[in-house]
Amino acid sequence: MATPDLTRIRSNIQGLNMLKALRDVNQQVAVHQLRLATGRKINNSWDDPAGHILAAKLENRNRILQAIFDNIGTAKNLLEVAEGGLISINDILVGMSEKIEQAASDTLGDPERQAISKQLVQMVAEVGDIADQTEFNGVGLLNSQVSFSFQTGPRTATLWETSSYAPTDLGMTNLLALTEDSIIDSTNYEAYLDEIDAALDTVTTGMARLGSLVNRMTMKEGNISIAQINTEAAMGRLRDADMALEQLNLTKLQILQQTSTAMLAQANFNSQAILGLFQ
Repeated sequence: MATPDLTRIRSNIQGLNMLKALRDVNQQVAVHQLRLATGRKINNSWDDPAGHILAAKLENRNRILQAIFDNIGTAKNLLEVAEGGLISINDILVGMSEKIEQAASDTLGDPERQAISKQLVQMVAEVGDIADQTEFNGVGLLNSQVSFSFQTGPRTATLWETSSYAPTDLGMTNLLALTEDSIIDSTNYEAYLDEIDAALDTVTTGMARLGSLVNRMTMKEGNISIAQINTEAAMGRLRDADMALEQLNLTKLQILQQTSTAMLAQANFNSQAILGLFQ
């Protein structure tokens, strides 16, 4: 700073020095007040150019990871819808096996066996309905072969291909030909049981594939969640303000603001001392 000379009154150097100090303090007060208002340490690119760039990159990655986390959750929902349909089909097939075994016993007569056939016809039809009606966002999950690509990582995807579990695709030829007046007894029940056993093998294999994929999605979900939290923590350390520290600095600067203002007034008064030479 320039050295003041109180005998030279056309230039108030001391006052100008105090004014500069006050302006500097005012500027710093504004910076810390903005940080406290926004909660951010970096509010403009000139606050910290390198930190601003890195924080922007981290924010981009954080948003991507959040989208991927949501994608995984939605993919799990889709798979769980398909699994629910398969569980229902499995339960129906198990019930059909029970009915066929019951019909094979000669303790039943033809009317009772025909009653069982009526049940079996409806159960086969229900398997078809479940296969046709199990869908997600308008896409059938159990009645056709469709490939799904789930975006479960940055620039990476997890693939899943559906299969058809309609009665025809499960090989239920004899059961589809069954009528309400058909008779299942000890002479023909094995043909129906063989179809049920084959269908159960197909359904349980599909359930196992789905369960394994859901487990994998759960592991991915946990990994992405950890990565997203750590990325946000790194971004926050760069960009977010330490509110306690900012308040501490603001208090200090506000005191300096008051003292600078007082000293500016004093500097203006000091120049008047030269008037004593004219008395």
